[in-house]
Amino acid sequence: MTNEKNVPEVDEEGLPAETLVKEGPMAELMKTAAKPPVMDDVVEGPVVATGRARVFVDLHPFGTGIIYGREYLSARETLKNVNIGDLVTAKVVGIENADGYIELSLREARQALMWNEAETALQKKTAFELEVSDANKGGLIINWKGIQGFLPASQLSPAHYPRVADGDKDKIFVELKRMIGTKIEVMIITANPKEQKLIFSEKGAGTTTERTSLVEKYHLGDTLDGVVTGATEFGVFVKLEEGLEGLVHISEMDWALVENPKARYKPGEAVKVKVIEIKDEKISLSIKALLDDPWKAAAAKYKKDQRVEAVVIKYNKHGALASIEEGVAGLVHVSEFGSEDELHAKLELGKVYPFTITFFEPKERRMTLKPIV
Repeated sequence: MTNEKNVPEVDEEGLPAETLVKEGPMAELMKTAAKPPVMDDVVEGPVVATGRARVFVDLHPFGTGIIYGREYLSARETLKNVNIGDLVTAKVVGIENADGYIELSLREARQALMWNEAETALQKKTAFELEVSDANKGGLIINWKGIQGFLPASQLSPAHYPRVADGDKDKIFVELKRMIGTKIEVMIITANPKEQKLIFSEKGAGTTTERTSLVEKYHLGDTLDGVVTGATEFGVFVKLEEGLEGLVHISEMDWALVENPKARYKPGEAVKVKVIEIKDEKISLSIKALLDDPWKAAAAKYKKDQRVEAVVIKYNKHGALASIEEGVAGLVHVSEFGSEDELHAKLELGKVYPFTITFFEPKERRMTLKPIV
């Protein structure tokens, strides 16, 4: 028996289950498409016949698609008892097989549609409440619509970031594992189907009405009293009130060089801070903004070509930093020496040496120094 769609005679024995798709967004597109489907296209058409472990889909005017073999087995729970006339969305995985059919995959179509949805969610900054399924030393594993994603520890909100005093990775891992089974509000920040990479962030996702109302009470320039709740290598978190924390980045902790925020502030310590940014329901704070800028005083005391005494406080890729007073440091460039090793040998950390100021721009907080030999 041949049906009206001119597909070959098949065994019409069905398998009991749900209808796959009743209607789809591509129906009109397929009617007007000018080009035949090619590999990896996502197509849609009505089921015109079913057989043992195979389903035929009308892709008019380009021919008939078939879901069979491995592709049928991978989607058999979905395809059980699919009805004639049901619209099916599938991905083209083969063009014109030996029997003249266009080979289709439901599994790959579902994946393609999910990645498209992920890309849309990324663009719209859609928030999802998802359960943490696992953890590793780098962050959390989260599943979304059958796709496994990753949330790096650095993308956790201040409320969930592991507060480990010594930064021990094993201890951080223990804290991350405590979150397995909990639900957190996240956004997609990377969706790359080719690399199968789905990355989440908790930062900016928890924009609830309650948090919004808390943040709205604060304004740029506000001076506030807070309590340190945790310290990391990039700064300290400060509690402003119940349910609301702000971050003091390491660059906003002091005018002088801060090497280790964890050594500077301890949890429970009271601090005075200034609001310097409010963005995406997050508050950025500064401690140094409430301190006198030492470069302003330095402007009246120092000038180019002046001889000064300075203590070497740090090496960097350009040379060394030497401080002429607290919070005012200049660069001693490596070009002043034969090599980086020679610089390290002649300028030891913590020691004071004579220098000449070769460049001084206090408004830009920039200074260069030349050693006096």
